[in-house]
Amino acid sequence: MAHENEYFDNMVTMLELIWGAGYMAPGGPGNVAKLLQGTHPEGKRILDIGCGIGGPALEMTSTFGATVTGIDLEAPLIARATEDVRTRGLDDRCKFQTVSIGPLPFPDESFDIVVSSGAITQTSDKTALFAEILRVLEPGGYLSCYEWMRSDKEYSKDMIKWFELEGLTYDLKTLDAYGKRFAATGFKDVVMTDASDWYRREARREYELINGDLYERMIELLGLADADHFVENWRALAAVCESGELLQGYCRGTK
Repeated sequence: MAHENEYFDNMVTMLELIWGAGYMAPGGPGNVAKLLQGTHPEGKRILDIGCGIGGPALEMTSTFGATVTGIDLEAPLIARATEDVRTRGLDDRCKFQTVSIGPLPFPDESFDIVVSSGAITQTSDKTALFAEILRVLEPGGYLSCYEWMRSDKEYSKDMIKWFELEGLTYDLKTLDAYGKRFAATGFKDVVMTDASDWYRREARREYELINGDLYERMIELLGLADADHFVENWRALAAVCESGELLQGYCRGTK
């Protein structure tokens, strides 16, 4: 089944405005540092799954000295990432490619580290993806990801409203479910870290910024209708984070 692009231009612009140039998930360069902590990335081959417009991959290359391949389902995002890496003169060590849903297009043991920030959140067959990641990793290699997750309660009306405002495909699991799938796939030394307290504070800060100092800039960049849409989107985001329905976590395992 062909993938239908979900990240329209104004959404990408909004994500960069709140999370930083090149970033489509929270945390910016600090999130990259957390993903790579303890993996000794210098000189390593890294696969970035769901690389988006390439900010994290560029950070891994320029700051951490890795050779990075970024993949994404959405061709416009890959085109943007490819142009940025060429502009910075890093295209010898950082490359991007569009992929389809299914097996990863790489030979066995192609990478030392696989990272992902938010993309596995949007993947329905997580077990199959974890198995593919295990296949392309070198023995001793790391899978490190940051994901949005759910509690074990039924979705409230607020959560369903947030899904509608987002307009994205989500398949949220609990932190415990992620850990069990990691282990069942064959990953060792699995570590799951709940980061919900951190992003709960960030989501409230972001909403106040969007609804305040950034609002006029949003109208200028996005138009009034989309600016107001994102104000409401972040209001709902902060609410479901604060209610404990939307959670965040870091997941780590080795081959």
